[in-house]
Amino acid sequence: MNDATTSAPALPQALDVARAGGTPVVLDVWCELQCPDCHAALDDLRALRERYGDRLDIRLRHFPLAKHKHAYAAAQAAEEAMEQGQGWPFAEAVLARTEELGKRGEKLLLDVAGELGLDAEELDTALIDGRHLLTVDADEAEGKAIGVSGTPTYVIGGERLDGGKSQEGLRARIEEIADRLLAEQG
Repeated sequence: MNDATTSAPALPQALDVARAGGTPVVLDVWCELQCPDCHAALDDLRALRERYGDRLDIRLRHFPLAKHKHAYAAAQAAEEAMEQGQGWPFAEAVLARTEELGKRGEKLLLDVAGELGLDAEELDTALIDGRHLLTVDADEAEGKAIGVSGTPTYVIGGERLDGGKSQEGLRARIEEIADRLLAEQG
């Protein structure tokens, strides 16, 4: 097995686990919505959600890669979907169609919004006016600052786990860290 665990450089406190009062453990997932590896990681994320429920806060963080021309727009669209209460369902639906996103671009994003019952017109407006640019840029900058270089990359309990080359063993490692952090909470 390839050891993809690295200690992340000085993570901002917001990324670390809040340990008081049963606060959920935070798992930040740096993801790119046109990335086939991120699509492959969905099963692990679903299994983690099922196992931990509200005890694990899985947060979507954006890291659009230059090699995917629609990834930046997809990240902005996911933020608008988040505003409309459907962030993860939108992200999962787009990830299920990464190849189609490569061919259809923003048209696919609007179709997915409509399929999920989102306000597709508002999503289109958000893409035009760029209201989520700063959020996407901030995620990307923060990711670079802690050593994210590909997707998916996970950060939990101050440890960075790189999944871009292989997902092998990552879910087990995330579970091990989450279990330890939850046990420390008491």
